[in-house]
Amino acid sequence: MKITAVEPIGISEAKAQEIAAQLAKHNLEFQCYRDRKEDAATLVERMKDADVIIVSNIKIGADVLSQCPNLKLLDVAFTGLDHIDLDYCKAHDIKVVNASGYATEGVAELAIGLMIDVYRHITVLDADTRQSGTRNNFLGRELRGKRVGIVGTGAIGARTAQLLQCFGCEVVAWSRSQRQEVLDMGVNYQPLEELMRTSDIISLHVPLTAETHHLISRELLALCKPTAVLINTARGNVVDMDALAEALRDGKLAGAGIDVFEKEPPLATDHPLLHAPNCVVVPHVGYATREAFDDRIDIVINNIYRELNLSNA
Repeated sequence: MKITAVEPIGISEAKAQEIAAQLAKHNLEFQCYRDRKEDAATLVERMKDADVIIVSNIKIGADVLSQCPNLKLLDVAFTGLDHIDLDYCKAHDIKVVNASGYATEGVAELAIGLMIDVYRHITVLDADTRQSGTRNNFLGRELRGKRVGIVGTGAIGARTAQLLQCFGCEVVAWSRSQRQEVLDMGVNYQPLEELMRTSDIISLHVPLTAETHHLISRELLALCKPTAVLINTARGNVVDMDALAEALRDGKLAGAGIDVFEKEPPLATDHPLLHAPNCVVVPHVGYATREAFDDRIDIVINNIYRELNLSNA
């Protein structure tokens, strides 16, 4: 049986050799490619003989999957699965597992970092200072006492809420289902419209599905207070980006911190958020910490042992 990582996903050469040696004890062949290629032809070449594939957020569609006759398990080193053709996998008995939980801390911390940057203009003031600028009477804002609406209370949303409470925020939430552990934190669930109307900061933590595509619509953005800030570390298409840019330009929203877009950066130079005021943008880095990558490798390899009913002792 052949296991192929089509990209390094943070696995060092030494770690790859260690993984290969452990899997070899179970008569499993392990191959880890040292570069990332996203074109279909290269993916097919790397995947065509594999029984198990490891991949992060590279799009894997039916055009590639249909040329992998041995594939039994797709081990996704990522939390979201919207880049995988799940319908094809289901129809062809390909099991799909993810690395849920590896980036919880990293994404939660980045969400708060973006809030602070938008409130304190850290990025802007850094650039000004390097050009001999001063504070120029700028006054930032504090997280303390702000009402933060968490949209989606899975692991990341719940952890973000917990951290925000340490800053002295009042946290409310909307989610498709309520979690007792979140209620036990003193977080009250609200209708989404009420959350949008009353929150000082709105932080998004929902997966991208047919139901959440453009969940944050022009109509919902119109409900926000003009002093409100939107933070998105979830998926780009959860937000109507054109409507968000318009709200920022028209002063109907005070700021935004964005880590995710409709597609992976680099962005087109005419992307609407690149020209919107008080909008901090970063190139999808919430999950990208050394600690998260180390955790991810462990989760991915443990997924293989579990799904193949092997002992990793």
